[in-house]
Amino acid sequence: MTRPAGPAASTSSFRDQFDRPVFIVSTPRSGSTLLFETLAQAPGLHTVGGESHWLIEDITAFSPAARGWGSNRLTAADATPEPVEQLAQAFYTELRDRDGVRAEGRVRMLEKTPKNALRVPFFDAAWPDALFVYLYRDVRETLSSMIEAWLSGAFRTYPRLPGWTGHPWSLLLVPGWQRLIGRPLPEVVAEQWAITSETLLGDLAALPRERLRAVDYGEFLASPQPIADALAQSLDLKWDRRLGPLPLSKTTVSKPRAGKWRSIEPVIEAVLPIVEKADSRARAFVEELTSPAT
Repeated sequence: MTRPAGPAASTSSFRDQFDRPVFIVSTPRSGSTLLFETLAQAPGLHTVGGESHWLIEDITAFSPAARGWGSNRLTAADATPEPVEQLAQAFYTELRDRDGVRAEGRVRMLEKTPKNALRVPFFDAAWPDALFVYLYRDVRETLSSMIEAWLSGAFRTYPRLPGWTGHPWSLLLVPGWQRLIGRPLPEVVAEQWAITSETLLGDLAALPRERLRAVDYGEFLASPQPIADALAQSLDLKWDRRLGPLPLSKTTVSKPRAGKWRSIEPVIEAVLPIVEKADSRARAFVEELTSPAT
C-alpha cells in the first residue's frame, strides 16, 4: 500500500541522510539507557552519545515553553519541513559511531530520549522508514525508580513549570499534567506512567508490525547476549560483541537489586489501580510483538 505523503515529505538534505533510524521508546526509568548503551556497540550504528532533550527542544517549534507548556507531545502535524530539517541537521552534526568517528554519507542512527515516547507520530512522519523498539519493564520496578528519580533532584526537566506546585517537575511532561497539581507524588508518577503508556501504545499500534520490535527489560537483564543478537539482526544491524555482565547505566540513581521496589511496597501497591489498565495493555503488546507472526 502506498503511504500518503506527510507534511515532511519534501526532499531535505540532512533528513535524507538517515537510513531507517532506530528509536528506543519506553516510559521513563524503564532501562532504556542500558539497552541504548548496549545496542550502540553495533558496528556502523551512530548515536549522539546520549539523550537528545535539549538538541530537540532548542528548536523553537518543539519547545514546550514556546508551545504554551502543553506537554512533550509531538504529532505528524508538527513534522513540517523546516523544523524537521533543523532537527535532522542537529542530529547529524552530533552523530558518532562506537569508535567516535563522525557520520559521513547515509547512516543508521540510534536515538533514545524518554520524551520520545510522546513523539512517535512525529518521528514516523519525519522518517517514514524509522523502526521503533518498545522496551517494557515491570511497572512496580518502574514506578519505584520514577519516584526515586523525582526525589533525587537529578531529573528536573522543568523546575519552573508555570502553575506546578510540590516537587519540581521531573521526567517527561505528559498531556493533562495540570490536573495532577496538588496530588501526592506517587499518584503523579503513576499517572505520568499511565498517560505515557497509553499514548505510546496507541501510537505504536497504528504502525505496521514490521517496523516494531519489543524487548522485556527483565528478560534482557537475564539473557543479554541472545536478546542483543536477535534485536540487532531484526534491525538489519551487524553485531560482533560478546557481552559479559552488563554495567550500570549512566542514569543509575542507586545500585539495582532484586526486589528493590519492595522497600516502598505499600506506596506502590496503593497506586497500582491507576496503572493497571495500561500495564495489562503493555504486557499484551510485548507478547504480541515477540510472538512469531502468523
